[in-house]
Amino acid sequence: MAKKSALFECQHCGYTTAKWLGKCPECNSWDSLLELTDTQKQILRQDSTPESTPCAITQVAIDEHSFFSSYQEELDIVLGGGIVPGGLYLIGGNPGVGKSTLLLKVAGSLAQNGQSVLYVSGEESAGQIRLRAQRLGALSERLFLLNEINLSIIKHAIVNAPQVDSPKVDSRVDWDFQSTRNDDKKVDSRTRDKKVDSTPYRLCIIDSIQTIYAPEISSAPGSVSQVREITFELMRLAKEQNIAIMIIGHITKDGSIAGPRILEHMVDCVLYFEGDPSKELRILRGFKNRFGTTSEIGIFEMSQDGLNSAKNASKLFFQKRVSTIGSAVSVVLEGSRALVIEIQALVSESYGNPRRQSTGFELNRLNMLLALLERKLELPLGRYDVFINITGGIKISEPSADLCVLACIISSFRNRALNASTAFIGEVSLVGDIREVSNIDIRLKELASYGFDKVIVAKKPKAAPSGIKCFEADEVSKILEWM
Repeated sequence: MAKKSALFECQHCGYTTAKWLGKCPECNSWDSLLELTDTQKQILRQDSTPESTPCAITQVAIDEHSFFSSYQEELDIVLGGGIVPGGLYLIGGNPGVGKSTLLLKVAGSLAQNGQSVLYVSGEESAGQIRLRAQRLGALSERLFLLNEINLSIIKHAIVNAPQVDSPKVDSRVDWDFQSTRNDDKKVDSRTRDKKVDSTPYRLCIIDSIQTIYAPEISSAPGSVSQVREITFELMRLAKEQNIAIMIIGHITKDGSIAGPRILEHMVDCVLYFEGDPSKELRILRGFKNRFGTTSEIGIFEMSQDGLNSAKNASKLFFQKRVSTIGSAVSVVLEGSRALVIEIQALVSESYGNPRRQSTGFELNRLNMLLALLERKLELPLGRYDVFINITGGIKISEPSADLCVLACIISSFRNRALNASTAFIGEVSLVGDIREVSNIDIRLKELASYGFDKVIVAKKPKAAPSGIKCFEADEVSKILEWM
């Protein structure tokens, strides 16, 4: 009689072994290896090689994706123009940041404009969702709720959706990316999104992926096997039924999506919410997008009626101010959007080991700039605590604010205020040079709209906006001259 072979899998990282181990050698987790059933072994070992022949890439037909609006302008910008039918989206963020609130409001907006939407919740009851939808103004007869965690029941509900009376459908069924961005307000909302699909649901929302389980897999919900199988089934269902599915995912302490990394690899788009739940401002970033760019951000404001696309988003991070010690202004680019930001610095004498702390600015880059100031300008910052803060809760990922950070530190160290109408734009190198940044025209135009009249840059542009005078500073030592 043949000996039955066993297979064990780690529920944290997905490592497999033929024998049980108390500690996973891959992720060092204790008591995380569970024996797989015969069904799970078959899923892992099955041969998925398609019976097809290769063809020249020039003979492959181009897939032209159509978009439909989520009725949230900032979300459409991050997604690259809107939601794609058949797309699988993953949205993560800290608890209470507004993931469920935003998607429920999107579902309500689509339903109120004639689209059927299914909201699947494994964490809240239907009564709780109804109460929140009433507060958000998202009540509609086309918004359907399903309080279930069984994947089989969820799949059956998506395929066998309830039939509702449909209004008259216009011949304009879809639109491309350009028409979504430019002509969105010109098309009637009752006819813009109408399309005859294989399922009456236009969008399905899963809240959350860690609570759903597949009955044929014996492991607990949220484990590697469960998340992998459920994500694969949802991906297959989205493509077959041509329905957009949005998944809410919990995050770990280090800010990544809880569960295996395969979850992010299988989906079409990964979005992360940033922001302090105690504050009103929220920032949505795209880390993966098969249908558009990942350089854009969405800015939202939390209000009494939920998350809303921020009006005059570029003015949320800076307000006109008076001259203040340790404060300076710069411009950063987030995708195609220029944001005027205020950077604050505090330099105080240290009574022990000097501390370096930054909020919204990379700490390693701050240490490099401090070492540069000590070497080039002979400032004894090794005996001082240095704190940096980017106002508004935004995180800077580009080096164009290096010059502004140096100006703030010098201002606080010498206890001298900078001119409130002067901005600093430039990248600082390790040798002390100040280098040019990209899209300087867009940055200067944004500063002109705020009333700034002086800008310190690495090199004067050929044509500066009217009212702005640019001063060159090609090395760090020249900063003191302009200050």
